[in-house]
Amino acid sequence: MSAVAPGGAKGLDPNAPLKIAYLTYRGKPHVGGQGVYTRHLTKALVDLGHTVEVFSGQPYPVLDERVTLHKLPSLDLWNEHFPGRMPGYWEVKTKGDLAEALTHLKGTFGEPLAFSVRIYEALKKRQRDFDLVHDNQCLGYGILGVEKMIPTIVTLHHPITRDRALEMAHTPNRRKRRSIGRWYNFVKMQGRVASRMPRVVVVSENSIKDIHADMGVSLDRMRLVPVGVDPDLFTALPGITRQTGRLITTASADVALKGLSYLLEAMAKLRTERDDIRLTIIGKPREGASNDLIDRLGLRPHIDFVSGVSDERIVELYAEAELAVVPSLYEGFSLPAIEAMCTGICLVATDGGALPEVTGQDGDTVLQCKAGDVEALAAALRRGLDPSPEGAALRARIGAAGRQRVVERWSWKHCAQLTVDQYREVLAMPANVQKLRTNGRI
Repeated sequence: MSAVAPGGAKGLDPNAPLKIAYLTYRGKPHVGGQGVYTRHLTKALVDLGHTVEVFSGQPYPVLDERVTLHKLPSLDLWNEHFPGRMPGYWEVKTKGDLAEALTHLKGTFGEPLAFSVRIYEALKKRQRDFDLVHDNQCLGYGILGVEKMIPTIVTLHHPITRDRALEMAHTPNRRKRRSIGRWYNFVKMQGRVASRMPRVVVVSENSIKDIHADMGVSLDRMRLVPVGVDPDLFTALPGITRQTGRLITTASADVALKGLSYLLEAMAKLRTERDDIRLTIIGKPREGASNDLIDRLGLRPHIDFVSGVSDERIVELYAEAELAVVPSLYEGFSLPAIEAMCTGICLVATDGGALPEVTGQDGDTVLQCKAGDVEALAAALRRGLDPSPEGAALRARIGAAGRQRVVERWSWKHCAQLTVDQYREVLAMPANVQKLRTNGRI
């Protein structure tokens, strides 16, 4: 980073390339917003001329070859094969391991806290190597220590308070509700940390409102930076024929917030009217409510799970389907929605959270329905699957308008440019100028 010009903090060279430490406590490569956001934003930052090193716990993200990955392994207590396993005493070797094990024993999700302890220890040895730290929604207490050493900015996609509230509302058993409350106890920590960060990047206006209401983060600390999509990758594939009755959705987790159970029930209703309805789920089948519901509704033979595939294959899956569906009860933004729209497929989506802000008006760029309403979702799917020439024309029109909406508004390059603008503002804060001087960065 260049030296400070005579104007002081405001004189920081606005064109100087930055060296960024990017943090993600888990970076699942192909489903789940954190891994997708990490992969594409860091690549776009490098394309703009900046240097990015990613520090991550499991599952590790897939990154551009120009981006260095530093693995900070967790105890991996919530891995896909043995979720919720108890750690052995011999596994606890570091302060981060101890924090993760103790919080787990209390029934709390400990990865954010443990990762923040690990990253504090890692960056304490390298505080002179970076201009800025970008934390992707870890918000563990250790991030407060990092921010004291190195200028720090945070991305908060949406308040996890909404996940907690929906899980509690969909759990009638009082004992299980208490367990859910303990598991989500880390949310209090995230709110406290976010409220003390100098700048919080948020991906939608809806999320800004909810983060302020639920977590107490002041509005003057938050800035809107929408996420993006690669329109050259997520595009129409005219050589592939759409399969009549084929639906596609993304299920990064079997939690109430994602609304998969409502889609399954709507699908079961439609199959009483026509037998060609099939569903592709991008994600792995997991033990849980939705998996049990699939068997209870007799849908197992009509559902295909796809996981661990490339973006190119996901684009092909969109090209093979007749409708894409986002049945969520709440979304802070929804990367699956804009990726689907960008391919030109007709999208059916609920009005949960920021989805109307993202997908646009019903009948123009999306077929919209009320969140948490099986009948409304079934009606929207029925409308979108209409086999008549008028139905085909509707799908084509909404698909084309949806792609146009995405291309005009969201790209990863634009997201990166706006993110760098926030970096520059944070670096120009007087307290951060002093940190840069102390660390020899200016």
